[in-house]
Amino acid sequence: MTNIAILTGRIARDPDTRETKGGTNVAGITVVTDRPARDKDGKTYKDENGYTAKESEFHRVTCFNGLAKTVGQYCSKGQLVSVQGRIHYTQWEDKDGVTRYGTEILADKVDFLSRGNGSSDDNDNTGAPDID
Repeated sequence: MTNIAILTGRIARDPDTRETKGGTNVAGITVVTDRPARDKDGKTYKDENGYTAKESEFHRVTCFNGLAKTVGQYCSKGQLVSVQGRIHYTQWEDKDGVTRYGTEILADKVDFLSRGNGSSDDNDNTGAPDID
């Protein structure tokens, strides 16, 4: 059996990083992927600017340990990345007793396909791994 997810897209916001009580590093990113939008007849169409209209999907990605440290240190909003991992489903009960469901990608690998935007002093990509 196989559970493999591969995404290539842009990071929607700077990574959310934390450390668990047990000392595990965790980083969360949201990766946005686009695909051509289709009308009711299944055909692509142009937007008001003359470009092919797109539909965006937002994917929650969670990284652990060393990968989490690297992603937290070198990734930033707008950066193009490729993520490889597995799909993970969660279920929980909220404070009102309503059953909620979630889906995320648990990352095994994150490749940097562009440099981050370097918008903050803490995230300027100095020393980041080389990009092919």
